[in-house]
Amino acid sequence: MTTSHDAPEAPGIAGVTGIYLEGAPRPELQAHFQSVWTSILPDQHTGDIAVVPDGCVDILWRAGRLLVVGPDLVAARPDLEPGAHVLGARFQPGAARHWLGLPLSEIVGQQIELADVWGVRARAFVGRMEEAQAFGKQVAVFQEQLMALPELSGTPDAGASDIFRLAAVATPAAEEGRVAERMCAHLDISKRTLLRYCRDHFGYGPKTLERILRFQRFLSLAGKDHGAGLATLAADTGYADQAHLAREVRALCGMTASALLNQVRH
Repeated sequence: MTTSHDAPEAPGIAGVTGIYLEGAPRPELQAHFQSVWTSILPDQHTGDIAVVPDGCVDILWRAGRLLVVGPDLVAARPDLEPGAHVLGARFQPGAARHWLGLPLSEIVGQQIELADVWGVRARAFVGRMEEAQAFGKQVAVFQEQLMALPELSGTPDAGASDIFRLAAVATPAAEEGRVAERMCAHLDISKRTLLRYCRDHFGYGPKTLERILRFQRFLSLAGKDHGAGLATLAADTGYADQAHLAREVRALCGMTASALLNQVRH
């Protein structure tokens, strides 16, 4: 029989565990990237780190590797050492497809070497990062290298950006189906075309995107309103009830809603 003492410890949530700093990228990058961020785990950290789904794609510099992390359906568990330093740039909705040159459905739930996508350009990027050595210096070099890439001259897909915005709007659970209808009407496309479009730019369909962004609304509100309980948070972020919220948290990040709430409010 499993006792409470035998229950596995909940993973630490990325962005909550350790020191996490996020800021706006340089002006030249802002049309393509919504943020540049750093994460430093404590030297004494043990256990897993869970990176929960957010509907976004990031370029990472971690342990001497330049990676692209595709959109996640469930929480990722990257292999991070105690004291790990990670530097990232998060794409604007609709921008990653242009920069990577491939449908995002091909990299769902994956992290891949950018050299496999960009070839020699990524290897030159890595070389400049290695030359910088100090993590603080690498933060500046990271943005400089992004600014030097030819993809900067392109334009993020406006339709994909609109889809993301519509999916992020709080909608009662009973009206879920109407979100896709609003997307189709806004872009003047069929549901089948919308599905292809979403898979191309987000890795999965509009219903999954809406589900993930609803979960992100819950996380955001939970971190701001420390007086609200789970039932109130569920109602305010578009879940049918607390049980619905609990099922979704368990499915998306593998822990109870109360355990997640405790971390967000720690």
